[in-house]
Amino acid sequence: MTKVASPRLLAQAPHRLMFFIGATNLLLAMVWWAMWLADARWHVFGLRQPQPWAGWLHAFVMQYQMLPSFIFGFLLTVFPRWMGLPDLSRRHYLPVGAGLFCGQLATIIGAFGYPPAITIGFWMTLAGWLVGVATLGPMLVRERGTTWHARACFAGLALGLAGLAAWGMFLHDGNARLAFASIKIGTFGLLLPVYFSVAHRMFPFFAGNVVAGYVAWRPLPLLGAALALSFTHLALELTHAYAWLWLADVPLLALLLLALWKWWPRGDAPGLLLVLFIGLAWLPLAIALYAFQSIAYELTGAFLLGRAPAHALFVGFFGSVLVAMVTRVTQGHSGRKLMMPKAAWFAFAAIQFVATMRIFAEVLPDGMAWQAAAAVGWLVAFAPWVVRIGRIYLSPRVDGKPG
Repeated sequence: MTKVASPRLLAQAPHRLMFFIGATNLLLAMVWWAMWLADARWHVFGLRQPQPWAGWLHAFVMQYQMLPSFIFGFLLTVFPRWMGLPDLSRRHYLPVGAGLFCGQLATIIGAFGYPPAITIGFWMTLAGWLVGVATLGPMLVRERGTTWHARACFAGLALGLAGLAAWGMFLHDGNARLAFASIKIGTFGLLLPVYFSVAHRMFPFFAGNVVAGYVAWRPLPLLGAALALSFTHLALELTHAYAWLWLADVPLLALLLLALWKWWPRGDAPGLLLVLFIGLAWLPLAIALYAFQSIAYELTGAFLLGRAPAHALFVGFFGSVLVAMVTRVTQGHSGRKLMMPKAAWFAFAAIQFVATMRIFAEVLPDGMAWQAAAAVGWLVAFAPWVVRIGRIYLSPRVDGKPG
């Protein structure tokens, strides 16, 4: 009998559920943000300024709800494989998905004008995070060896949990320093360490599988140094030592350029592999912008680039690698050929344009209009891709295998 698409299939594997939720959250988050930016510029929807401030809320949603949906989906899938442990059961990942989806949905409802929902959304998100961390943490103890990439990712999740707690305390007492700390921890304590740890383990491995003569270069000191410099940047941000960020960023930039040069496939490489490294190239560019901004601040006392470095990191690096990695996992785990489909190519190409637009919005006249255009561009870029992968997660594997 022919199997048909069904929502029940989402529960068959952690990546199915969590990537479906992440894709849904991705569009929900940016629909609200695009509407808010357009309203702030042209007053078309009559939206009120939410409490907390919309910009902080946007950062929280993207860092602790949307992107972690994908992160937990990936880590709940690969941790058992990295460590030689049994696959996780539904009871481990269903609560994580429920917490992150319901938490973001409540937060977005709150952003549209029902403030209590923001607090409800926080507690739902925290519950999902706690289950995820409580599931992954003991696996580090049970494994026979030492999987350093898993430990690096878990360290990022632990810091992310601290940043999430800071946001909760901010919602309770309104201390803006806690909101600031939460946002910075989300960037340099959670997302950058997890993304780079996964890249360090997986990108050379992927290249070695398909590029003739490729030698995988994955020295652990490189991983440790990159994470230490990311945490140093975080510490300087938290103490408002903006004029000294370059002390961490310049050596981090050098390490990232070295890694990009050593990892880049120089043979005949398929598109599904190349997009990983093109996305990775945004990371040293973003860090270079952070370093330039720090030095300029020391000389002028002004943040000349505004939030351009942050959006080179978020839209350029995180967004590009998200498309590349999720497409790869989706193709492979659904029994499909490892290739970039048209929707993925469109999303990846469009996000390069959107990232560039958002960076230059900081220095162009009428920057708010450009920011709104970039948010709409994000939706246009991702919508076909989200529809495609969503259908895959709701459908059986094409090769008939379970999972």
